[in-house]
Amino acid sequence: MAVRAVRGAVQLERDEPEHMHEQVSKLLTAILERNDLDPDDLISVWFTATPDLHSDFPAVAARKLGITDVPLICAQELDIEGAMPRVVRILAHVETPLPKSDVAHVYLGAAASLRKDIAQ
Repeated sequence: MAVRAVRGAVQLERDEPEHMHEQVSKLLTAILERNDLDPDDLISVWFTATPDLHSDFPAVAARKLGITDVPLICAQELDIEGAMPRVVRILAHVETPLPKSDVAHVYLGAAASLRKDIAQ
């Protein structure tokens, strides 16, 4: 079993806790499903949010999904002029038999334009 990193991102329409929880849950669920992972396969998850998001911690969505025994951390993205607004990113470390080339990185909606090279 190898340790792999899985990336993902989603752009929120607005900075409201319920909307954030819904969109981050959708992203995290898609990452798990597209990589045939269970929550037990998660080692740790980093969430970042652009500086214009401050209604809640993105990790709350994972806790609401029942992911309670995995270390989670939230951080703020750099405030770069011209960067896409209202984006939550995920970097999940997982145990999986997948080779690096088969890991599915998930970029939902407009966030797909952030990493056209790896978005699936």
